Amino acid sequence: MGQRPVDAQGSGDDVSKTGDGTRVVGAGRRPEWTQGIVSAPVWRASTILYDSVADLRANAGRDTHHQLFYGRRGTPTQWSLADALTQLEPGAHATFLYPSGVAAVAAALLSVLSPGDELLLADSVYDPTRSFATGLLKRFGVKTRFYDPLIGGGIADLIGPDTRAIFMESPGSLTFEVQDIPAIVAAAKARGVTTLLDNTWATPLLFPAIARGIDLSILACTKYVVGHSDVMLGSVTAAPDHWERLRATSLQLGQVASPDDAWLGSRGLRTMALRLNHHGASALRIARWLETRPEVARVLHPALPSCPGHDLFERDFRGAAGLFAFVLNGGDDAARAALIDGLDLFGIGYSWGGFESLAIPVDPQRYRTATSWQSEGPMIRLQIGLEDADDLIADLAAGLDRFSAAS
Repeated sequence: MGQRPVDAQGSGDDVSKTGDGTRVVGAGRRPEWTQGIVSAPVWRASTILYDSVADLRANAGRDTHHQLFYGRRGTPTQWSLADALTQLEPGAHATFLYPSGVAAVAAALLSVLSPGDELLLADSVYDPTRSFATGLLKRFGVKTRFYDPLIGGGIADLIGPDTRAIFMESPGSLTFEVQDIPAIVAAAKARGVTTLLDNTWATPLLFPAIARGIDLSILACTKYVVGHSDVMLGSVTAAPDHWERLRATSLQLGQVASPDDAWLGSRGLRTMALRLNHHGASALRIARWLETRPEVARVLHPALPSCPGHDLFERDFRGAAGLFAFVLNGGDDAARAALIDGLDLFGIGYSWGGFESLAIPVDPQRYRTATSWQSEGPMIRLQIGLEDADDLIADLAAGLDRFSAAS
C-alpha cells in the first residue's frame, strides 16, 4: 500500500504525532493531485476550458480554492506544495505561494495594513523587508516604527491606537537575536494586533509558528524548502482568521508561483528534515570551533550560550539551522576580504539553505534604526552546507591564517 497523505484540514492522521521525516514525505500528496504517481505532476496552465457557458458561469461564482478556474489561481502542482506547508504548521488554515520570499513578505503586510496604520518592525529584519516598509509602505501612508528585537513583552508599551501589525524575524538575519515570540504574541493579542513572523531560518520543523500564536508565518522557500539554490519561491501560511484576507490580497496583486518552481519546491521539501539536521549539526560544530580561535571575538549562533536570546532559543526552538555569523577580533575590511576570497569550499553569494556553503561580509550597523550595533571587528556570515564539517573547518582555519597575516 502506498503512503497515505494527510489532509490539511484534519481528516487524515494527526501530523503532530509523527516525526519530521514522516511529515515531509507524506504532506501534500492527496490522491486526486498525485493520481497514483509518487510526486504530483507538473500541471502547466493559463486557460482552463469549460464544457459550456453555464459551466463557465458556475465556476466563476463558486470558491475557486483548490478548484481549476484560471492558471493564476493555481493547479494541483501548486496546491500540493501549499497544502504540504500547511500540514507542517499545526493549527494553520491554508498557505499561499509567491514567486519569491520578498513577494511573500509584501503580500502578507499588504493584507494587514492600510493607509494611516502603524507597523512595528524588528530592527534586525532582512534588509528587503526593511526597504519595503520604508519604501512602498511609507508611500502608501503606513508608518513603520522599529523596535529592539530583544524587547520581549515590553513591546506592549509601543502598541498605540494606530498599530495594526507586529513583524518579527527570529533569529535576525545578520545578528541572530532570538525574540521572545510568546511574550510579543500575548501583548499583540491583548490589543487585537496581527503578528507576522519571517520563519525562514527555523522553518515549521524547528519552530511551529502558527501553533505558537503567530497569525501569518512567512518563508522564503528559496532557502531550506527548495534546498538546491535553483528556485525563487515564497509562502505565507495563515491562521484561520487571516486566510481570506491574505488570499484576496494576493489574488488582487496577481501573485502566482510557477508550477515548475512549485514542483521543485515539493521535491526539495521531501528531504528538508534530513538536510536541516545536517546543516544544523555541522553549523553548531563549526560555531563551537570558531569560539576557540583567537582571531574570533564573538560567534553569533542562537544555540551558543553567548548569543543574545539563547535562553529563549532553548525554550522555544526544536533545533538549530545552518546560518550564523562571527565577529573577527580586530582587522579591517581588506583582511576580511583576504579570508573570504581564498576559501575553497565556501561560495561568495547571497541567500542560504542550499547544499553549498557560503561566506559573505556583513555590516549590520548599516541597517539599524532603533538600536545600534558595535563590534570588535568586521563580521562574516556563514551558510553551512552539506559538505563534511572537517573539510569546512580546515578551509576556515586557512582563512583565519590569511586574516592574521593581512591584519
